[in-house]
Amino acid sequence: MNWSDYIEYFNEVLEGKITSTPYDDAHFMEYVKLNISRMNRWLKQGVLNEELVSKLNAISSPQKWVLITEPWCGDAAHIVPFVYKLSEMNAFISLEIQLRDADSEIDHYLTNGNKSVPKLIIRNEHNEDLYNWGPRPVAGQHYFMDLKAQGLAIDQQKMGLQQWYNQDKGASLQQELLAVI
Repeated sequence: MNWSDYIEYFNEVLEGKITSTPYDDAHFMEYVKLNISRMNRWLKQGVLNEELVSKLNAISSPQKWVLITEPWCGDAAHIVPFVYKLSEMNAFISLEIQLRDADSEIDHYLTNGNKSVPKLIIRNEHNEDLYNWGPRPVAGQHYFMDLKAQGLAIDQQKMGLQQWYNQDKGASLQQELLAVI
């Protein structure tokens, strides 16, 4: 699906038109409500790294960016808007969004044996993988593991990670992409 299709899907979930698992669970629906708010904030306020934008503008052959995600994913709420905004920087970049739980390629891109999302796969014009990234910036993962090691409850860990994303403002993701693009 493209960006518009993904936003439409997101809205259909919020409107109760999609009730398949996990969207039949009120707990997950709370995440979806939070995540649309977070995504909209980053779409409006997220600042792109000028050096990364310059490198993206220099791409002169087609690339396909495959982004595997789900509306319930808290990490995705902070990552997906930046990936979308970056993909819009150059007409040679096409963005395809796949839902992790609906016939995606996630089984080929597991993280420690898990279907962790979001996952970004960057391919060249021959459909060869150039790079894959995800599910969260390295610094965010280290921070999350520190919270976990402190023995905090899962809700406290999630809250701490959300605060980390708010402070990071997409900088870590963009620095990691800058290193490979």
